[in-house]
Amino acid sequence: MKWDWNAVSDFMPDSWKGLLVTLQALALGSLLSFSLGLVWALLMRTPTRWVRWPVGVVTEFVRNTPLLVQLFFLFYVLPEWGLTFSALATGVFAIGLHYSTYTMQVYRAGIEAVPAGQWEAATALNLPRARTWTAVILPQAIRRVVPALGNYVISMLKDTPLLMVITVLEMLGHARLFSQEHFQFTEPLTVIGVAFILISYLASLLMRALERRLVR
Repeated sequence: MKWDWNAVSDFMPDSWKGLLVTLQALALGSLLSFSLGLVWALLMRTPTRWVRWPVGVVTEFVRNTPLLVQLFFLFYVLPEWGLTFSALATGVFAIGLHYSTYTMQVYRAGIEAVPAGQWEAATALNLPRARTWTAVILPQAIRRVVPALGNYVISMLKDTPLLMVITVLEMLGHARLFSQEHFQFTEPLTVIGVAFILISYLASLLMRALERRLVR
């Protein structure tokens, strides 16, 4: 098998396009999953049973169904109900929603790890409930869960190729089209594999730097 550098150079413009889409889906999906996961975690701690029960049902359903099925459902079924979104927006929402059910558990563990004395101190100071959460509990909980959240960023990155099934041309989608048009598979797929490794490594370095900054 001969390595064709011309194929690599021909594929590079498409790979950059795919890279931008992949990074966009990863960034927006991560932001949504972190935000929505925190909302789920807080709702699950409310004393109202009629709030906890629906949230528990929804998150369990989402967590225990494949992301691929959710992508197909959101992209092909929702338009029949009059809800139509772009392919990328649908993919971002699906990734964010799916992984929010995992980040919810991470937040819950972080909140439960905050010493009981912190709650007692906030009560002794007569802090409002909202102030207790924003100034005392959540800052400590989030510091504890940054490494786990970073792991899910890597997981989301590795799931972005699934967006190809709803016509989003991310990195693997562009590699697939190039391979079919030029009948060259080794070069584009190798480039994409290396790109995923580099992005994963850079993301892990970023999360480690963020973790060190929060621990100070």
